[in-house]
This record gives sequence, structure tokens and C-alpha cells, in this order.
Amino acid sequence: MKVPPQDNRIPDRALAVSTHGMTMRFANFYALRDASITIAAGSFHVLLGENGAGKSTLVKCMMGFYRPTSGQISIDGQEVDIPDPRAAHELGLGMVYQHFTLVPSLTAAENLVISRADAPARIDWKTEREGLAAFMEKMPFKVPLGIPVGRLAAGEKQKLELLKQLYLGRRFLILDEPTSVLTPAEADELLGMVRGLTEAGELTCLMISHKFREVTAFADEVSVLRRGEHVGGGKVSDLSTSEMAAMMIGDKELVRPAARLPFIGKPVLEMAGAKAPDRSGLKTIEIDGLAVKSGEVVGIAGVSGNGQMELMELLTGQRPLEKGAIRVKGAAYRASREEARRFNVRYLPEEPLKNACAPKMTVAENIYFRDFDFLGGKTQFWLDGRRMKQEAGRLVGEYKVKTASLNAPIASLSGGNVQRAVLAREFTGAVDLLVIANPCFGLDFSAVAEIRARIMAARNAGAAVLLISEDLDEILELSDRILVMSDGHIAYETPAEGADIGEIGRHMAGHH
Repeated sequence: MKVPPQDNRIPDRALAVSTHGMTMRFANFYALRDASITIAAGSFHVLLGENGAGKSTLVKCMMGFYRPTSGQISIDGQEVDIPDPRAAHELGLGMVYQHFTLVPSLTAAENLVISRADAPARIDWKTEREGLAAFMEKMPFKVPLGIPVGRLAAGEKQKLELLKQLYLGRRFLILDEPTSVLTPAEADELLGMVRGLTEAGELTCLMISHKFREVTAFADEVSVLRRGEHVGGGKVSDLSTSEMAAMMIGDKELVRPAARLPFIGKPVLEMAGAKAPDRSGLKTIEIDGLAVKSGEVVGIAGVSGNGQMELMELLTGQRPLEKGAIRVKGAAYRASREEARRFNVRYLPEEPLKNACAPKMTVAENIYFRDFDFLGGKTQFWLDGRRMKQEAGRLVGEYKVKTASLNAPIASLSGGNVQRAVLAREFTGAVDLLVIANPCFGLDFSAVAEIRARIMAARNAGAAVLLISEDLDEILELSDRILVMSDGHIAYETPAEGADIGEIGRHMAGHH
């Protein structure tokens, strides 16, 4: 019977991995500086840090994607050389990435077998299935092996990514934001399985995460990076979330959102019988009875791909309605620039550099897009460059946009600063309706706090806010009401106060 290959150097137990003085320099920039971290065998260790702190650089050095400028890696106390990912794999190191690496058209079994370095050109499937069955008998969780991966749920795909690494003999596993596409129940199940493997001494796990709930529930220890340096860590049981956050941000002070004011007014946005094809053209998005009132945040939760982005496109005029109606303040709304101005509708789309900016134009020009041809309630036919620079300069200061110059292309800014620039443009002046999609995706800890505080301030000032987000913690923090999108329609509604996370998760997974 054929079993998954095991390199003679790979033990059948968890590995201890340490970095010693790890430094990675790109020209004059240090992405990593003298970072020494030890991940004990059989531990569940989490790597924390803001964007740009060096987390990805560290794990890429460990996996052989980068050759560090200086420093060493040791496995079980023995110094090793890892010139490329193949060498890392041969030593028992593996990585599960944030996005799936499986072939959707192949079955789970086919994905496992072709991932082996020794996969034969002509596969004897009878022998391979026997080997897979023996392997699966040893695993604490199951995945249907005969179904094409494209038909598996997100949770099953992520389990299969984990199974693939175990099948290939990895005993030290790096997980990069592994739960970003999972429901809360799927996330807890997956991390519970990993925790079980570490406790059994079969696996060591190093996870990159920003979700403190997962860190406190599953991890043994944390290590914190800031500006490329290892600045602290310790046992999770000895640290509070505020202490971990303080290590991440250093001497920066987080912006605290204002208290939620108890005011909810009349409906501003309404959708009735709205229908449109989804991006594939095979399914229909159907939204009926959606209303967002003045002074409330309505959060749209859901696993990626269930129609949330099509909903955003309907509201921004990028996807035409087949049937039904969208109304703002009782009037039909088609998202023209004139209507958006008249009804004070503002947008903060996902990936604003792609969806809300002209990347090659300057910071000042991008901030001034909304009003470049409008002054004092009247259309103007020339560009007032002096006024543009003054207004952009004021907003850059107020919103703390870090840019070398107002004349720099907006594409040269970091993700957080692009987001701040778009916020400055969209939040200036009267705002009656704010439509937002994944506003904090990929941003660092302090930028997230600042943006969420701005959203709450807009809500308290009377804006109606529709928040579409795949981050359930964000939905729970900001929303007054929560709606769940599943398979292109609203499947569930609940007040945010006292919301049952398990019930929300079941509807996110399609279990109505």
C-alpha cells in the first residue's frame, strides 16, 4: 500500500523552529531587523503586528522565498540552510496561504496526489485511493475526497489546504490569516483542529492573525513585530488584548470612537424588489425590503461571494437593475453624479485605489474630484488650481494623510493613506447616506481604529450608513442592525445589541 511520502529527514512529530538575528534589507530599507523568535515544538504561536511590521517578510525568510541579509534559522536546535521553498518543504516546513491554492476543477483526492513531488506521470488511482484512505484514518477531521474542489464550501477548502500540508509531511505549519474567508463556526472548527494537532505533539503552528478573539481562544504564545523588530510577546494567558495592542502600536495613541447616540430617524435608503444578475451571470441578486435610516449603521455580513459586491455595484450605478427600485429620500436613485450630489450620497468602496481613485493623478486632484467643477451651488467651467491645493492641503492635515507632496501620484501612498485620502473627500460637507464596503481590509491597527471612529461620527451626525463587510467583528462593533447575505439575498436580520454570533454564522453558511 502506497502512503504519503516522508523524506528521511522529516520526523513524525512537531518541530521547534527559531530565528536568530534575522535581518532583511531592501536597499536602505530594513523590512526586518535583528528579529529572534522561538516557536516551541507542539505550540500554537501567533505572530502579531501592524501592516508593514515585518510579519510576511519573516515567514518568507523561514520558507525560503527570501534569502535574509543576515541571521540564521534553526530546527530542533540545529542550524539549517533554506535557500528556497523546496528546501523548507524537505525539512518539514509548510504554509497555508490567505487565498486558496487548490485547483477548483479537480477533486480533493486529485489535488492531494498532484501536490506530491514524486507524483507519477501515470497515476494508479486504486493504489492512491488506498493510501489516501489510510492517511485520512489518522486525521482528526474529514473532507470529501471525490468532489471537485470548486463545489466545496470555504471551510472545507481551508481544511483541505491544511490536510494537504499534513499529507505532504509538514510538521511546522505557517497559517497566514487562515480564517479570513470563513464563518465564525468554520473558523473555530479549523483552529480547534489545529490546536488539537499541536496538543497531540503532531504539529507546531505559527499563525499570522489580527483577530484577538482567535488569539485568546486558541494560541499558547504570541510574538509581536513593530517596524521590523521583535518588540515583545509571551504566553497568551499572561497578556491582555490591550497589552498586545500596545506592543503592536508602540507610542501611537488609538482613536476611540464616540459613544453611540440613541437617535434613529426616517429611511434614507430603500431597496424594493431589486433584481440583477451576479458577476457569473448564472445567479440572481435579489434584495427586497432593505431600508437604512438616518442615524443608524446597517451592517451587511456574509462570506465572500454571496452577492455583497454586486449589491455595492447596484448602489454605485456600476450594475444595472433588471427589476425593482432603489430610492433615496423617497426618490428614484440611479447613482448619477448629479443625484449623489443632490442627495448627499457618499461612497467608500473596497480597494479604493482601484475603485475610487485615478492612480496616476495627484493626491490633490483625487481629493478634489467631488467639487472640481462646482462652487457655491453653481457649476464652474475652469479648474481653480489654487483653491484645489488649499482645500487638499487642509484635508491632508485634518485626516493625517502621509504623502511626500500634494503633487505625488496617489498610487505612491500606502493603503492606509489612500483610504484616508478617500475618506477626506467623501466625508467633507453634508453626508446623508454613506455606502461602505470592507473599509478596513488590509489596514493596520491604528488606521482601522481611526476609520471606524470616523464612520461612527458620521452616524452620530445623522448619516444613514450601509456597511458591507466580511469582518464580523467590524460589523458587530459598528452596526445598529445586522443583515446577513447568503446566495444573493438577505437571509437574516437581527438587532446588533444582543446578537447571537452562532445564529449569524449559521445563516452566513447558508443554513437557514
